[in-house]
Amino acid sequence: MTGATAAPAEPADPTVVAVERDATGRHVVRDLCPGAFLAPRPLLPAPDRVRIALVGTRAGLLAGDDLRLRVSVGPGARLELVEPSGLVAYDHRGGTSTWRARVDMAEGGELHWNAKPFVVCDGARVARSMEVALAAGARMLWRDTLVLGRSGERGGSVRATTRVTYDGQDLLVEDLDLTEPEIRELPGILGPHRIIGSVTSLGAGPAGPPHPYRTELAGPGAQVRLLDTVAPAIEAELALVRDDWLVA
Repeated sequence: MTGATAAPAEPADPTVVAVERDATGRHVVRDLCPGAFLAPRPLLPAPDRVRIALVGTRAGLLAGDDLRLRVSVGPGARLELVEPSGLVAYDHRGGTSTWRARVDMAEGGELHWNAKPFVVCDGARVARSMEVALAAGARMLWRDTLVLGRSGERGGSVRATTRVTYDGQDLLVEDLDLTEPEIRELPGILGPHRIIGSVTSLGAGPAGPPHPYRTELAGPGAQVRLLDTVAPAIEAELALVRDDWLVA
């Protein structure tokens, strides 16, 4: 008697969002495809941009999951991505998961991405990557929060890599290795903090009020990154920075 054959793994279809402007200057959604984990949903239109919500279709990341997102902004187009809720990576029970995003922006394109917290629970082991390619004159404003563990947890393992190019040149390259709690909790790394939040302006150096934790990038752009032990205070300060940079 032969054993049962395991069912093939479900393909991890990417979520695709692509916007552009037509010959009349009107914003057009060229592609809006749901993926295995996120469904893009149009929101009420704004006069100067397309607004798309990334709605989760599953409870969160489990072992073997591969969340992929592709975003494309055409010349002179403006896109706002909204996340109604955060993402939770649950206990992987020895397995791993991945989260991968790719953003391509043409000349004069603009993207505002107000991401909600990404929570890495005890037992999770996640590889997260963000790749952004901006043409000259493109701009992206990205707010991002990484949370190590739910309340009372130490948090699982995560390695977050980011690579951004502007006009073909590296603008921001980062490898945030938080895979080992004993190392990341050392003084001079994270210490007791488990919340890592940032607002990053890519393609433009915002002229908002000075901030003590502002870091200039290798080209046009800047970042403010904050650490804390609880989320509300850091989220409030990041919201203020984002609002200042939106109008800068």
